[in-house]
Amino acid sequence: MVRGIDYFCVIMTDNHRTQGSRRQLVEELKRKGIADDAVLKAIGEIPRHYFVPLSLKAHAYMDSALPIACKQTISQPYTVAKQTTLLEVKPLLKILEIGTGSGYQSAVLKHLGAFVYTIERQRDLHENAKKLFQILSLPIASTHGDGYKGWQEFAPFDRILITCGASDVPNDLLEQLKIGGILVVPIGDNDLQEMVKIVKTSQNEYTKTHHGAFRFVPMLKNEV
Repeated sequence: MVRGIDYFCVIMTDNHRTQGSRRQLVEELKRKGIADDAVLKAIGEIPRHYFVPLSLKAHAYMDSALPIACKQTISQPYTVAKQTTLLEVKPLLKILEIGTGSGYQSAVLKHLGAFVYTIERQRDLHENAKKLFQILSLPIASTHGDGYKGWQEFAPFDRILITCGASDVPNDLLEQLKIGGILVVPIGDNDLQEMVKIVKTSQNEYTKTHHGAFRFVPMLKNEV
């Protein structure tokens, strides 16, 4: 059971060592093919160790996923960078994120100047992320709910990002995407999913491109 914000490393210290670790992480992401300067800058400036359990702080800047609460994970930094790059984030875009998790991906999107709306189906994770956003003065709209249904109140969205493995793309999310908008989602029923970028070209037409295999926790329906 998560017990409030104590689950996270909320002693907000960011020293030369952690800053140096982020610089090394950015160089590693460059070697792996991440070339979007704005995304790399965001990852270089956001203290990832704020978003991981205190017991895993020493591993915060490894390029690997880490366990958080509720049998979920904070995504590998390469995965965060890849999804964010595919999303083509620009300032003032309205972005819906499905799967708040620790809140790290939300913070990256916010750092890039977007208006961020994020949904988490695990109440404990939602409550912790919301408190962490408040502590960090990040104006991110977050809610506890079913990601398959999206967030109709604030639709349509310029971008939609799904940070869990989906067996298919929920129709509600496609409907809440603006024409010309981009949806990025890992699709697959097995341990590995394929990263898919979907561009909505008209009300009922879409183009899809495929961007490699990734591993995510599953996106579950009707469980809130």
